[in-house]
Amino acid sequence: MAIVPAKDEEERIAGTVAALQRIPAVTHVVVVDDGSADQTAAVAEWAGGVDVVRHARNRGKAAAMETGAARAAELAPGAALLFADADLQDSAENLAPLVAPVLAGAADMTIAVLPPQDRPGGGFGIVVRTAREGIARLTGWAPQQPLSGQRCLSRAAFDRSLPLAPGWGVEVGLTLDVLRRGGTIQEVPCELRHRVTGRDLASQLHRARQLADVTRALADRSPVGDRLQQTRGRVLQARGRVRRSLGREWNQLGD
Repeated sequence: MAIVPAKDEEERIAGTVAALQRIPAVTHVVVVDDGSADQTAAVAEWAGGVDVVRHARNRGKAAAMETGAARAAELAPGAALLFADADLQDSAENLAPLVAPVLAGAADMTIAVLPPQDRPGGGFGIVVRTAREGIARLTGWAPQQPLSGQRCLSRAAFDRSLPLAPGWGVEVGLTLDVLRRGGTIQEVPCELRHRVTGRDLASQLHRARQLADVTRALADRSPVGDRLQQTRGRVLQARGRVRRSLGREWNQLGD
């Protein structure tokens, strides 16, 4: 089952979908149009054999992945989930090596390692370095490409990682959640080509948001973050008990 989160990718989505459909293990392709302003959803539908789900507004990559996974559960319960970016076009067919280790039970999640891209652009490595060092500090494992969005997970590994880390921290959050729950991860070289982010102002602002989301995903999964989550959970449980108690007392007064 392939899931493609997409926003404003009308020029590339058809090629990506067609390439995914050429992977023998992919029986369904779900495209989640995350509030696109162009014809992404329509082009995906025209491609044929695709299940398209639309978000009325942009909700972010993590939400699109969760929506796609929910739809996948309806189409093929228990199937492994292959996540692919919408801009891979013909090279998406080269994601096939990600699927076999998961189907064979040799890994709970596989991550594609992309070759150097032959297009100008790219950042200065700050976000990648922050993600890699943060994952290594919390788990002892340093991935080559911690931000790679091309991943295959068993259904069980995905479900154990819910809810996903918000925004651009979703990949880092997934890696940490799978490892911390005793799962295994393999990085697999894949010959993929995608659109490279530039170095203009808009691209730098994107990287700043990405860095903020990655930092948040790391912090939320640190020992301090775990304790905060546990405390928040206990507070919510206590609040619920108080509300239920007050409700019973109110009903008794009414009687």
